Amino acid sequence: MACFERASPALKEILLKIHSRAEKPMEVDHNIHEFGSVNYHVQCSASEPLYTYLSISTPILSSELQPRTLDMVKGICPDVMEIIEPPKEGYQLTLKLNFARIPHNKVSMKMITDISSVQAVILSSQLKELLRKIDSQEISRDIYKPIKLVYHPREPFFVIKQLGKITAVFPMRFKENTDVIIATAFFQELMDVGSSGTFAKAPNCIWSPIPPLELRGEPIEDLSTNAGFVSFDITSRHVEGKKLDKTVWNLLNFYTLVKYHVKSTRGYIQRRMRMRLESLVQLLQHVEKEENQQIKKKDQGCTRVRKWIRFSKSKIIKRKYDFTKKIKRIRSRIKIHGFSRFRRRWLTMTKFSRLTRYTKLE
Repeated sequence: MACFERASPALKEILLKIHSRAEKPMEVDHNIHEFGSVNYHVQCSASEPLYTYLSISTPILSSELQPRTLDMVKGICPDVMEIIEPPKEGYQLTLKLNFARIPHNKVSMKMITDISSVQAVILSSQLKELLRKIDSQEISRDIYKPIKLVYHPREPFFVIKQLGKITAVFPMRFKENTDVIIATAFFQELMDVGSSGTFAKAPNCIWSPIPPLELRGEPIEDLSTNAGFVSFDITSRHVEGKKLDKTVWNLLNFYTLVKYHVKSTRGYIQRRMRMRLESLVQLLQHVEKEENQQIKKKDQGCTRVRKWIRFSKSKIIKRKYDFTKKIKRIRSRIKIHGFSRFRRRWLTMTKFSRLTRYTKLE
């Protein structure tokens, strides 16, 4: 994910490291590749410790940088930076940095940050040239002709000059179907909010699933999208004074903003789904525990029944109607004179021998 800062974080870190070790010469040879097909080459030798060479390669409209763009680059830090002609092979710009002129205090952080934003200056200068001509009344052949800006090979956008405004059209493409759904909802909401009275001064935003009429005749690979086209109408009030830099930077980072929104929304939805799933699992576990406790209580209530089932019917009757135990309990409590003799006479059972024979009576 590309950052929203104007300064390159990786380039800034390397330059700060070189500046902090200026007293100790060191060999530096770094190649940095960043979002938007931007390449940096930082070179510093121990034989020439005061100077660092920074080469930049970035997509541009023409084969070489325009004089106005070079003047804007020189104005970043004129005492520290010097443009080398010709640039290093494979790069559009090579700068010679004199770190001896950068003080070791709080000002150094600001100066190095400004130097690290040179790529943003190059990109914005080209788009500024187009936006400055909004109020021009000249009718040229370029009017209504789309200008393709390729700051990233996979994410080009078009700028169309019209009378009184400039329209920026962004073809939107995503790999995942879920990203397409989130982005489409975001574009529709952006269009609804932009048409409200609260944001009446904002550029008019239009989303369409089909290419606008101004893009007729463009290559089919540039018009094949799965999330439609987003258009912004830039007028003169959007480029007045300091608004020009802000408008240019917002247009250059629109793809990055959409990707950031889609990624954040997808992460939020996944977190909510995960939390919901955990709450449902906890609820099911709680219900399962309650059911197990109820089953245990029922099992405890049926233990006596299970014990009775283990005995035969005769044993159950004997345990239930055992008179001898009852009599023993009575005897242990109350003593009656002569009851033992009565019991031996009347309560004893006669014993029969197996050898006793019976004769049939006729």
